[in-house]
Amino acid sequence: MSARTASTQRIADPLEILRKNWGYDSFRPMQREIIDSVLGGNDTLGLLPTGGGKSITFQVPALAFEGLTVVVTPLISLMKDQVDNLLQRGVQAVCLHSGLTRAEHKYGIDRCMLGRAKLLYVSPERLQSKQFIDQLSLMKVSLLVVDEAHCISQWGYDFRPSYLNIVRLREIFPSVPVLALTASATPEVRTDIMSRLAFRGENVFALSFARPNISYAVRYVDHKDTMLLRALRATSGTAIVYVRSRRRTYELAQMLQREGISALHYHAGLSPDDKSDRQERWKRGEVRVIVATNAFGMGIDKPDVRLVVHYDLPPSLEEYYQEAGRAGRDGRESYALVIASKPDKGLLTRRVGEAFPPRDYIRKVYELACVFCGIAVGEGFEVVREFDLATFCNRFHLQPAPARSALMLLTRAGWLEYVEDAATRSRIMLTAGKTELYDLRLDGVTDSVLQLVLRTYTGLFADYVNISESLIARRLNLTEEQVYQSLLALCRAHVASYVPHSENPYIYFTTAREETRHVLIPRDIYEVQRERMAVRVRAIQDFVFGASSCRVARMLRYFGETQVDMCGKCDVCREQNMHRPTKKETIRFEENVIRLAAQPGGRTIGYIAEQLSAKPERVIEVVRELMDDGTVVMTGDKIQTVQCE
Repeated sequence: MSARTASTQRIADPLEILRKNWGYDSFRPMQREIIDSVLGGNDTLGLLPTGGGKSITFQVPALAFEGLTVVVTPLISLMKDQVDNLLQRGVQAVCLHSGLTRAEHKYGIDRCMLGRAKLLYVSPERLQSKQFIDQLSLMKVSLLVVDEAHCISQWGYDFRPSYLNIVRLREIFPSVPVLALTASATPEVRTDIMSRLAFRGENVFALSFARPNISYAVRYVDHKDTMLLRALRATSGTAIVYVRSRRRTYELAQMLQREGISALHYHAGLSPDDKSDRQERWKRGEVRVIVATNAFGMGIDKPDVRLVVHYDLPPSLEEYYQEAGRAGRDGRESYALVIASKPDKGLLTRRVGEAFPPRDYIRKVYELACVFCGIAVGEGFEVVREFDLATFCNRFHLQPAPARSALMLLTRAGWLEYVEDAATRSRIMLTAGKTELYDLRLDGVTDSVLQLVLRTYTGLFADYVNISESLIARRLNLTEEQVYQSLLALCRAHVASYVPHSENPYIYFTTAREETRHVLIPRDIYEVQRERMAVRVRAIQDFVFGASSCRVARMLRYFGETQVDMCGKCDVCREQNMHRPTKKETIRFEENVIRLAAQPGGRTIGYIAEQLSAKPERVIEVVRELMDDGTVVMTGDKIQTVQCE
């Protein structure tokens, strides 16, 4: 049977698969409904909040179908983590992205062609390659999955033009169902997702975005460190503190340590081993607080986080919701705190300008990036080059923030792909047969390295396996440089394929270099997206700085929920409950309003509010009730009792 008409016949019961591979006896809310819809061959949009278990909704069907499940996801680190976790569970999975070597890419394709993989994770950029599309069309595909599906919508907070290539898969596999997943999407984004993925009918499964066990609060302060310490000392359990710069992660972690609170910093620039070590120490409870940029959290399912603090404001409600939602995944009482100061509101507004530098500047960055990478006009198609942003900016005297924004806009416009999420661990696969190893003649150090690798790691002859040069060096009492040179020697001897770790971002050139005057940034990527970002900024500003109504209710309305009650737990609701007047106080307040309104000529709302030390909103509410029963009237801007007319 050809790939285009591949059967999606089920081979096992979903609950059996869940029990066998994940050890759970039941699904989380809405997971089973989404899975049944997919297994029924329906195009499906699943909206599950952060921590809702989105990956299960496609990994279980992948094992229930006979063929291959293709998963498109933009995060390389999350892609690799999911593949590693699946392999540990005995589920064959492959990931393909532009950071792989040619040998790794070919090996992954071969495994899929031969039916030796159940899931294929790909970055959206791979779909721009005609060769890859041709190879994929020969595979037996049973399900297409679009993770982080909001990226396909120009109304979404993280629109990526490369996602628009996904619709090509629908043309190749017209009868294969599509599952689109996201944790946060406004109503217009939901509609746009289904339209762009050519859904054969509207089919949405959504949990409420409400998290009743999380108490949301905002504190306005001049000294954020003092408030952070107070919040951490007032709560127990593990915590995440989100900031917007790498330097601040280090500075705050150091401050907390000086105050006797165990803390580590985390950002995308750390080595893979450092990231893994810090995550594991925090997950095991050895460290209480992680101070991190938004690079931390994706795919990390720690159920007992009691407190999430936003020390710096996030750029949108979507990102805030996802990050704050990492608290209380075990259902127990937890807290999400925003620490805000007066300058923060203006800082958010300025970010819009920084994110969209002038078009001439963007073209200049494109030209300089090509020069930096040694790409001539007409050359560079599908070339990958390591790209250190700091070195680039120093060489050409550019400010990092607008330069990075220009690279991101060039990425959205399809001129190149700037990938910051590029840190990869060292990996090795043995290419010589087991019998060939007996006849090898290697020097003593190289032979000892090979023998330790064979004793320490499994699966070396079947796939690339992550290794640690520092671990090998410690066990053999060698330097890391000696281990590195020995592994290179194994490559030269055609014994192994070795890929050293890399921490540098890179640029993947999706087209040949064009002359600068031809580098255009379309209106829908520049002006339209700038306005959309401005809308998102105003929404987070209202959430943080607006204190007139329940914060949760405002957030839920933003995400399109209409039947919304006050949460009763956020700081606004608690303050209103604390100051809710008794019946006796209400009667006395009404009498005082009438007394002031009875003065000759009447009195204004502002005057009455000032005299009674009350908010104008409360005076207006009471005046409306008194007007309804005929006690007072309004003449111009004055409130008067009826007797004074």
